[in-house]
Amino acid sequence: MPIKVVDIQAELAPLSPLIMRNAETTEAEAAAAFATLAPFRDGGVFAGSFQGDSGWEKHPKGDEIVHILDGATTLTILTDAGPEVLSLTAGTLVVVPRDHWHRFNAPDGVTVMTATPQPTEHTFADDPR
Repeated sequence: MPIKVVDIQAELAPLSPLIMRNAETTEAEAAAAFATLAPFRDGGVFAGSFQGDSGWEKHPKGDEIVHILDGATTLTILTDAGPEVLSLTAGTLVVVPRDHWHRFNAPDGVTVMTATPQPTEHTFADDPR
């Protein structure tokens, strides 16, 4: 695989931020807000901007790295001890453990970059477990 330098700002520039992300958001709307920056291990590096609730997701094949590029979000991770709620702002990073349901809530908008293993499971159920 050739080595590639990625200009994150250039990749984000043509994208449309996803406003009021929720259970009714279509795959096409989500795809228009996110870019695949590079392949990585068994998934990829992605970046995009959204406002609203991401719904629950988990990654059975590995940990996910989440880096906040701009804005702020609350990240809730369901652990054996109960929900862990993290406040993330621009410049922060967190590793979401493999196979843990998690969701983002960004009422004022956020731009994220993730290293995400695939496949990803998604649901908007109240409790995904």
